[in-house]
Amino acid sequence: MSKHIVDVRTTSRAYEVHVGCGILNEVGPLVRATAGGTAVAVVCDSNVAPLYATRVLDSLRGAGYCASLITFAAGEENKRFSTLESILEGLADAELSRDDVVVAVGGGVTGDMAGLAAALYLRGIKVAQVPTSLLAMVDSSVGGKTAVDLQAGKNLAGAFLQPCVVVADVECLHTLEQELFADSCGEVIKHGVLADPELFEELVSNPLTSSARTDEQVAHVVAKNVAIKRDVVNADETERGLRQTLNLGHTLGHAIEAASNYQLGHGSSVAAGLCCVARAAEKLGWSEAGIARHIERVCEAHGLPTDTQLPHETIMRYATHDKKRHGGTVNLVVPIRIGKVEIRTVTLDELEKVVRIGCGTQGDNR
Repeated sequence: MSKHIVDVRTTSRAYEVHVGCGILNEVGPLVRATAGGTAVAVVCDSNVAPLYATRVLDSLRGAGYCASLITFAAGEENKRFSTLESILEGLADAELSRDDVVVAVGGGVTGDMAGLAAALYLRGIKVAQVPTSLLAMVDSSVGGKTAVDLQAGKNLAGAFLQPCVVVADVECLHTLEQELFADSCGEVIKHGVLADPELFEELVSNPLTSSARTDEQVAHVVAKNVAIKRDVVNADETERGLRQTLNLGHTLGHAIEAASNYQLGHGSSVAAGLCCVARAAEKLGWSEAGIARHIERVCEAHGLPTDTQLPHETIMRYATHDKKRHGGTVNLVVPIRIGKVEIRTVTLDELEKVVRIGCGTQGDNR
């Protein structure tokens, strides 16, 4: 299988995203070629470290690095400042200099935490992203967003730090539980709705959760997702305009995720939020007729929820703490048709109406 390479060129850094099967051993040479330095710290959570840390460390050492490992307890509930502090202390213990590199190996939580640690340590050192979950491959590893959660909500404290390279080995997805793989498909579907009708139809006819999927199909879909995100990030690196469209499904999705105490996965929450806002947009005349059911069907085909039975006031409480709020308004990304969205600035009263007519209407909280 050939390797896909997607070029990302932001105002702060240009880098490549490598997508393929069996390319984990390339991490060392790729980091060496793009970052330099003499020492690296590999950051993994407690689930991923036993699976892939040794291979990545061996590759880095083979490329001439002095490499150390920092681990932390897995789980979204550990995406907090206390964990960030422990990672920063680990970087200091490893005596990394400003010329050295943090290598994040794992899912979205690891990528965010390690990326933020790199942004803060010595006021900023380089980071390489090695995503091992589908969600991280198609979304969080690309674009430079890093963050931790606060009690009030998800990703409320963070910074932008573009990676020097991203290495996405789809072979790592073989060890991902089917439930977690399916959860990740929420972001894949979002990208299709956002910008690629052809990708959306591919997901309709050949769901990624099918037992017949191949590594080649997955790599193709990952590369298409990365290219979609690349195009948006290149145009708007720090989310002042166009990049906000990547938040499609997230205003309600983040609220659903936080209100579940992160028991519902991020991709599943985004899928539910996307369906809820699509139903509301259709009823309010903001989008073309039939779009909501079209999106619901592809979510159902991937085993993802299409609604939430959370109380409307609970959703509103979390949604109004979202980082997309601006005073008394919220920038809500609305699907107009498959492949086209718009950013609508809505008042909190209008957002409450969206929640009321879009959430809890299906009678089925899968």
